[in-house]
Amino acid sequence: MYELMGPLVLFAAVMTLTPGPNVVLVTASGVNFGFNRTIPQMLGITFGFGAMAMATGLGIAGLVQAEPRVHVALKYAGAAYLLYLAWRIAHAQPGAGSARARPIGFIEATLFTLANPKAWVSVLGALAAFTTADRNLVWQTSLISGVLAAFCLLSCVIWAGFGTAIGRFIATPRTRAVFNWAMAGLLVLSLIPVLWK
Repeated sequence: MYELMGPLVLFAAVMTLTPGPNVVLVTASGVNFGFNRTIPQMLGITFGFGAMAMATGLGIAGLVQAEPRVHVALKYAGAAYLLYLAWRIAHAQPGAGSARARPIGFIEATLFTLANPKAWVSVLGALAAFTTADRNLVWQTSLISGVLAAFCLLSCVIWAGFGTAIGRFIATPRTRAVFNWAMAGLLVLSLIPVLWK
Protein backbone atom coordinates (compact mmCIF):
# COMPACT_ATOMS: atom_id res chain seq x y z
CA MET A 1 0.00 0.00 0.00
CA TYR A 2 2.80 2.41 0.83
CA GLU A 3 4.20 2.08 -2.69
CA LEU A 4 0.87 3.53 -3.90
CA MET A 5 1.01 6.59 -1.63
CA GLY A 6 2.48 8.87 -4.30
CA PRO A 7 -0.20 8.03 -6.87
CA LEU A 8 -2.91 8.19 -4.17
CA VAL A 9 -1.79 11.67 -3.07
CA LEU A 10 -1.72 12.84 -6.69
CA PHE A 11 -5.20 11.36 -7.30
CA ALA A 12 -6.56 13.02 -4.14
CA ALA A 13 -5.06 16.38 -5.10
CA VAL A 14 -6.52 16.30 -8.61
CA MET A 15 -9.96 15.14 -7.51
CA THR A 16 -10.39 17.53 -4.60
CA LEU A 17 -8.62 20.69 -5.77
CA THR A 18 -10.38 20.89 -9.15
CA PRO A 19 -13.80 22.56 -9.39
CA GLY A 20 -16.88 20.57 -8.45
CA PRO A 21 -19.96 21.05 -6.26
CA ASN A 22 -17.96 21.31 -3.00
CA VAL A 23 -15.69 23.95 -4.53
CA VAL A 24 -18.71 25.94 -5.73
CA LEU A 25 -20.28 25.76 -2.28
CA VAL A 26 -17.27 26.92 -0.25
CA THR A 27 -16.29 29.59 -2.77
CA ALA A 28 -19.80 31.06 -2.70
CA SER A 29 -19.84 30.91 1.09
CA GLY A 30 -16.46 32.63 1.28
CA VAL A 31 -17.73 35.43 -0.97
CA ASN A 32 -20.96 35.91 0.96
CA PHE A 33 -19.99 35.17 4.56
CA GLY A 34 -16.20 35.28 4.83
CA PHE A 35 -13.69 32.63 5.77
CA ASN A 36 -14.44 32.23 9.50
CA ARG A 37 -18.17 31.73 9.02
CA THR A 38 -17.42 29.11 6.34
CA ILE A 39 -15.31 26.93 8.68
CA PRO A 40 -18.23 24.74 9.90
CA GLN A 41 -19.16 24.12 6.25
CA MET A 42 -15.57 23.15 5.39
CA LEU A 43 -15.46 20.74 8.33
CA GLY A 44 -18.83 19.22 7.36
CA ILE A 45 -17.69 18.64 3.78
CA THR A 46 -14.45 17.07 5.00
CA PHE A 47 -16.20 14.86 7.54
CA GLY A 48 -18.81 13.78 4.99
CA PHE A 49 -16.14 12.94 2.42
CA GLY A 50 -14.05 10.89 4.86
CA ALA A 51 -17.14 9.10 6.21
CA MET A 52 -18.32 8.36 2.67
CA ALA A 53 -14.96 6.82 1.80
CA MET A 54 -14.94 4.65 4.95
CA ALA A 55 -18.53 3.50 4.55
CA THR A 56 -18.05 2.76 0.85
CA GLY A 57 -14.84 0.86 1.44
CA LEU A 58 -16.48 -1.20 4.15
CA GLY A 59 -19.54 -2.27 2.22
CA ILE A 60 -22.00 0.34 0.95
CA ALA A 61 -20.70 -0.13 -2.61
CA GLY A 62 -21.78 -3.78 -2.42
CA LEU A 63 -25.27 -2.81 -1.28
CA VAL A 64 -25.67 -0.34 -4.14
CA GLN A 65 -24.50 -2.96 -6.66
CA ALA A 66 -26.81 -5.62 -5.22
CA GLU A 67 -29.86 -3.36 -5.22
CA PRO A 68 -29.78 -0.85 -8.13
CA ARG A 69 -32.94 0.89 -6.89
CA VAL A 70 -30.95 2.16 -3.90
CA HIS A 71 -28.58 3.86 -6.32
CA VAL A 72 -31.44 5.43 -8.27
CA ALA A 73 -33.10 6.67 -5.07
CA LEU A 74 -29.81 8.14 -3.81
CA LYS A 75 -29.18 9.80 -7.16
CA TYR A 76 -32.53 11.61 -7.26
CA ALA A 77 -32.60 12.46 -3.55
CA GLY A 78 -29.09 13.83 -3.88
CA ALA A 79 -30.03 15.87 -6.95
CA ALA A 80 -33.03 17.34 -5.13
CA TYR A 81 -30.83 18.34 -2.20
CA LEU A 82 -28.24 19.93 -4.51
CA LEU A 83 -31.02 21.92 -6.20
CA TYR A 84 -32.19 23.13 -2.78
CA LEU A 85 -28.65 24.25 -1.95
CA ALA A 86 -28.31 25.96 -5.33
CA TRP A 87 -31.48 27.89 -4.46
CA ARG A 88 -29.91 28.83 -1.09
CA ILE A 89 -26.79 30.11 -2.84
CA ALA A 90 -28.77 32.08 -5.43
CA HIS A 91 -30.84 33.77 -2.73
CA ALA A 92 -28.03 34.42 -0.22
CA GLN A 93 -28.39 37.93 1.18
CA PRO A 94 -25.76 38.28 3.90
CA GLY A 95 -26.50 41.94 4.50
CA ALA A 96 -30.27 41.56 4.72
CA GLY A 97 -30.43 40.19 8.25
CA SER A 98 -32.94 37.51 7.31
CA ALA A 99 -32.94 33.93 8.55
CA ARG A 100 -31.54 32.88 5.17
CA ALA A 101 -28.51 35.12 5.71
CA ARG A 102 -26.35 32.37 7.14
CA PRO A 103 -23.85 30.01 5.61
CA ILE A 104 -24.62 26.35 5.16
CA GLY A 105 -23.57 24.65 8.39
CA PHE A 106 -21.78 21.45 9.38
CA ILE A 107 -24.74 19.04 9.10
CA GLU A 108 -26.01 20.50 5.83
CA ALA A 109 -22.49 20.42 4.36
CA THR A 110 -22.06 16.79 5.43
CA LEU A 111 -25.35 15.88 3.72
CA PHE A 112 -24.33 17.94 0.70
CA THR A 113 -21.15 15.90 0.33
CA LEU A 114 -23.10 12.65 0.54
CA ALA A 115 -25.21 13.93 -2.38
CA ASN A 116 -22.21 15.14 -4.39
CA PRO A 117 -21.67 13.02 -7.54
CA LYS A 118 -18.03 14.08 -7.92
CA ALA A 119 -17.33 12.94 -4.35
CA TRP A 120 -18.80 9.49 -5.12
CA VAL A 121 -16.72 9.19 -8.29
CA SER A 122 -13.59 10.18 -6.35
CA VAL A 123 -14.23 7.72 -3.54
CA LEU A 124 -15.13 4.79 -5.80
CA GLY A 125 -12.19 5.51 -8.07
CA ALA A 126 -9.73 5.69 -5.17
CA LEU A 127 -10.99 2.50 -3.58
CA ALA A 128 -10.91 0.60 -6.87
CA ALA A 129 -7.44 1.82 -7.78
CA PHE A 130 -5.62 1.79 -4.46
CA THR A 131 -6.86 -1.30 -2.60
CA THR A 132 -5.61 -4.83 -3.09
CA ALA A 133 -7.37 -8.06 -2.14
CA ASP A 134 -4.35 -9.56 -0.40
CA ARG A 135 -4.01 -6.80 2.22
CA ASN A 136 -6.02 -5.59 5.22
CA LEU A 137 -9.08 -3.85 3.72
CA VAL A 138 -9.89 -1.87 6.88
CA TRP A 139 -6.35 -0.47 7.02
CA GLN A 140 -6.32 0.35 3.30
CA THR A 141 -9.75 2.00 3.47
CA SER A 142 -8.72 4.02 6.54
CA LEU A 143 -5.57 5.26 4.83
CA ILE A 144 -7.40 6.16 1.61
CA SER A 145 -10.16 7.90 3.59
CA GLY A 146 -7.60 9.88 5.58
CA VAL A 147 -5.72 11.04 2.49
CA LEU A 148 -8.94 12.00 0.67
CA ALA A 149 -10.27 13.86 3.72
CA ALA A 150 -6.98 15.73 4.22
CA PHE A 151 -6.93 16.92 0.62
CA CYS A 152 -10.64 17.75 0.81
CA LEU A 153 -9.97 20.03 3.78
CA LEU A 154 -7.02 21.63 1.97
CA SER A 155 -9.22 22.24 -1.07
CA CYS A 156 -11.97 23.76 1.07
CA VAL A 157 -9.50 26.09 2.78
CA ILE A 158 -8.01 27.22 -0.55
CA TRP A 159 -11.36 27.80 -2.27
CA ALA A 160 -13.02 29.44 0.74
CA GLY A 161 -9.99 31.74 0.97
CA PHE A 162 -10.31 32.49 -2.74
CA GLY A 163 -14.01 33.23 -2.29
CA THR A 164 -13.28 35.50 0.68
CA ALA A 165 -10.77 37.44 -1.45
CA ILE A 166 -13.30 37.74 -4.29
CA GLY A 167 -15.93 38.93 -1.80
CA ARG A 168 -13.83 41.98 -1.01
CA PHE A 169 -14.16 43.11 -4.63
CA ILE A 170 -17.85 42.34 -5.01
CA ALA A 171 -19.18 45.21 -2.97
CA THR A 172 -22.53 46.06 -4.51
CA PRO A 173 -25.63 43.97 -3.88
CA ARG A 174 -26.21 43.69 -7.63
CA THR A 175 -22.78 42.22 -8.43
CA ARG A 176 -23.06 39.88 -5.46
CA ALA A 177 -26.47 38.70 -6.69
CA VAL A 178 -25.03 38.06 -10.17
CA PHE A 179 -22.16 36.11 -8.62
CA ASN A 180 -24.54 34.06 -6.45
CA TRP A 181 -26.79 33.20 -9.38
CA ALA A 182 -23.73 32.20 -11.45
CA MET A 183 -22.49 29.90 -8.67
CA ALA A 184 -25.97 28.40 -8.25
CA GLY A 185 -26.08 27.82 -12.01
CA LEU A 186 -22.72 26.03 -11.91
CA LEU A 187 -24.02 23.79 -9.14
CA VAL A 188 -27.11 22.91 -11.17
CA LEU A 189 -24.96 22.27 -14.26
CA SER A 190 -22.88 19.80 -12.27
CA LEU A 191 -26.02 17.63 -11.98
CA ILE A 192 -26.55 17.19 -15.72
CA PRO A 193 -24.06 14.33 -16.23
CA VAL A 194 -25.45 12.52 -13.17
CA LEU A 195 -29.11 12.76 -14.12
CA TRP A 196 -28.50 12.17 -17.81
CA LYS A 197 -27.31 8.58 -17.22
